[in-house]
Amino acid sequence: MVPVVELFVRIAGENPVVQGLVGGIVIAVLNLLGASLVLVWQDPSERALDGALGFAAGVMLAAAFTSLIIPGIDQYSGGNPIPTLVGVVLGAVFLDRADGLVPHAHYLLTGSRRTDEADPSTSLPLESERLTPVILFILAITLHNMPEGLAVGVGFGSGDIENAIPLMLAIGIQNIPEGLAVSVAAINAGLDRRFYAAFAGIRSGIVEIPLAVLGALAVSVVEPVLPYAMGFAAGAMLFVISDEIIPETHTRGYERIATLGVMAGVVIMLYLDVSLG
Repeated sequence: MVPVVELFVRIAGENPVVQGLVGGIVIAVLNLLGASLVLVWQDPSERALDGALGFAAGVMLAAAFTSLIIPGIDQYSGGNPIPTLVGVVLGAVFLDRADGLVPHAHYLLTGSRRTDEADPSTSLPLESERLTPVILFILAITLHNMPEGLAVGVGFGSGDIENAIPLMLAIGIQNIPEGLAVSVAAINAGLDRRFYAAFAGIRSGIVEIPLAVLGALAVSVVEPVLPYAMGFAAGAMLFVISDEIIPETHTRGYERIATLGVMAGVVIMLYLDVSLG
């Protein structure tokens, strides 16, 4: 094992569920770190946010394949792609249905309103009462973080720690720019005090911890569902990338910066996967 993996095992032990718990804590702490950046970087430009979110999308994109889909097919399905691909479809369908329950998730995730999707009957102007936008904001971010925590838990529950560690680091790294965007969105949703914006970032990360434990517990107890679970987590992540993150980075005129961010994220994740695996 490489030193990083050995260090993690010394801290978390050999139990996959405990490893999932520690992994969930790691990605939640990095989410908090990103959310807290708003306290020192009080007014990040849209250009910087789009580049950072593009980077997050690139990391998640590579991780979905290298740490979930490919191991699910090669190591846990005996080379049969069907179980993992069924999981991918189920994960995407689940996020699609869940996303329909949260109005204006796109607007609340990055603080920009997509006029092509606006529904006059449900539109929420910034001048309206704060409670409703804040509730919708929390729901949207909770939905957004679910596949990340689940993916980390499934990774450790699989017992393949050499794939789980890069996946945890990848999601943790992308949580930093995502957490910053969460805090900026909190301000735009009506939480004008940066303390509350950082608190909203904490809330978005906390949901990842129980889901990481749940993911690890589920695949540890029911091993035959492992390729389905890995595919499900990957499908949910891919849905978030395509439906939430990338479209939002292409609405303000900084598509090139966002695209370069995606490429950088993919390259860094691939490097992590090879160097730690």
